[in-house]
Amino acid sequence: MERDSKSTVIVTGASSGVGLQAAKALTKMGWHVIMACRNLEKTQKAARDVGIDPENYTIIHLDLASLDSVHKFVNDFRATNKALDALVCNAAVYLPLLKEPQRSADGYELSVATNHLGHFLLCNLLIEDLKKSELKDPRVVILGTVTANRKELGGKIPIPAPPDLGELKGLESGFKEPVAMIDGKKFKSGKAYKDSKLCNLLTMKELHRRYHDSTGIIFSSLYPGCVATTPLFRNHYPLFQKIFPLFQKHITGGFVSEELAGERVAALVSDPKYNKSGVYWSWGNRQKDGRASFSQETSSEANDDRKARRLWELSEQLVGLA
Repeated sequence: MERDSKSTVIVTGASSGVGLQAAKALTKMGWHVIMACRNLEKTQKAARDVGIDPENYTIIHLDLASLDSVHKFVNDFRATNKALDALVCNAAVYLPLLKEPQRSADGYELSVATNHLGHFLLCNLLIEDLKKSELKDPRVVILGTVTANRKELGGKIPIPAPPDLGELKGLESGFKEPVAMIDGKKFKSGKAYKDSKLCNLLTMKELHRRYHDSTGIIFSSLYPGCVATTPLFRNHYPLFQKIFPLFQKHITGGFVSEELAGERVAALVSDPKYNKSGVYWSWGNRQKDGRASFSQETSSEANDDRKARRLWELSEQLVGLA
């Protein structure tokens, strides 16, 4: 594998929003970024528009909603002969207005397929690459959200419902038509997103339990603050897209810019102070200049080791690893 002066990090969903800004911040820190995205032309333009040096990034196609695409991406990355030192699982879809579920290429509800299953497969396939890193502490960073954690205010909001995976009956039944929810109950698009992000948190903790001690890889998640202008909300009502940033800026004080959020993601990848594995880092719901991060308490469901192991086993089956 190629080893030069630059460490290499993969960032999913790097064509816009937090992922793009994280890619920019990481290149400024001396990393080479693999921008893993669906739309190559859009990614190329976005990188150019924010001033990322073309020598410091490589764009490789990845559609997390397709298991075949995840496998192809890993093969394409390995064809670059670059060593892998970090992975940032940032990409996500949020489809809050749907009344009926959309399906992935593999027949799974789209938000869970993209946000959880695609990243789950990607992490599993790239563990061997990360083991070969020459860095002291290669890292996997998974983006979190306040809405998936019942210990935070955003996770307690009952509209459409708080995150709750139940007993994973939907996954146990194969998660194909007509099943669209992890708990096997009636489809609620906003809850499907929250559930998928709760799966991200459980996956991070299970990765830590299974691999940290034997590999030295640092597994962590973060909530960088409320990035209310992110394209994640592009499928919401236009009025919501206008009001939500103002609400977060002037009422809750939770607003952070895409640039600042990207810098916080980059810090988890590169800063020695984030070398503790199994932690969900947060900058909280009220932002101040110089706000420091802290280890955020997570919900009882996110701390359920039995559920984490069962989610892992069922996810292995759904992505074809078992």
